[in-house]
Amino acid sequence: MSIATPGQRSARKTQIGFVSSRSGDKSVKVTIAYKTPHPLYQKVVNRQTVLHVHDEKNETKVGDKVEVMETRPLSRLKRWRIVSIVQKAVTTDAVAISETDVAAQVPTKITKTENAPAASAPKA
Repeated sequence: MSIATPGQRSARKTQIGFVSSRSGDKSVKVTIAYKTPHPLYQKVVNRQTVLHVHDEKNETKVGDKVEVMETRPLSRLKRWRIVSIVQKAVTTDAVAISETDVAAQVPTKITKTENAPAASAPKA
């Protein structure tokens, strides 16, 4: 059995992935995508790993690129925690608009004027 000296810790794995789901108060799912060749046909295949991650500060949103680090078991599935947010997701704040604003932006049909020739006469 190895004895750890104070202030010394073994190197922990880190990964970079995207937050794919928020499921609870401080839990997120992080998807790590990678490519690997097929063992027989050697075609490059897209694969992904989903990690259950602890979000202590509750500051991530779906689509954020985050760095996660391996840690002790925190629950039945959570073995990783968020170290930092590498890149925030691009989101737009939803703003309610009124019906008059929509009507002002949407083009409407131009009605024919009385001076224009009438095209309603049937052709023979």
